[in-house]
Amino acid sequence: MRMNEDASNENRENQQADQKETNPSYLQRLRHSEYRGFAVVHWALTIHERKTGWLDNVFHLRFREMLVHTGARYGVCSPIYCLMPDHLHLLWIGFRADADQRLAMKFFRTQINRVLGTASSCECFKLQKQGYDHVLRDDNERDPDGIGDVAAYIRANPVRGGLCEGSTEYPYAGCMVPGYPDLDIDDEEYWELFWRIFWIIRVEEGR
Repeated sequence: MRMNEDASNENRENQQADQKETNPSYLQRLRHSEYRGFAVVHWALTIHERKTGWLDNVFHLRFREMLVHTGARYGVCSPIYCLMPDHLHLLWIGFRADADQRLAMKFFRTQINRVLGTASSCECFKLQKQGYDHVLRDDNERDPDGIGDVAAYIRANPVRGGLCEGSTEYPYAGCMVPGYPDLDIDDEEYWELFWRIFWIIRVEEGR
């Protein structure tokens, strides 16, 4: 019964997402189909009013918890993410043909807003109404080198922001592939290992 309710809710969310594509009150996005399947998307989520003071080790752990649940439920993995003091960067790749990053992000934002709401007794934190996204569509963007370039840009954010001298010094960056908790973005062989795992889980899902 619960599975039927979840399926019904996701169908309704699909319809709502399609309606938003033509709603002028929302930032214009690509067609919903561009976010489905094996899509590669760079997401950037800003804290409302650019407030700071929420980012700490406890939030980072809760963030990772919500990220792994989102990935397992909607078929996405995150080869890199970076939490900045007033915004978040995530690179997501679908690893199932039925993956849906629009629905995944809606679920993820709901969970993160709940975590942000308990991040401090002095401030009420939440995400800005809409985030930014860039769907990697060109072949050059979607190949391993192109994805690596986007990941390098995300990884370098703390350095550009003057938060550290080297990206490996920054504690609030990482990756999340459901089922592989030991992956480390600072490992010299990380990308080789990531792509090996990606093709394994894609095959394991029967694609």
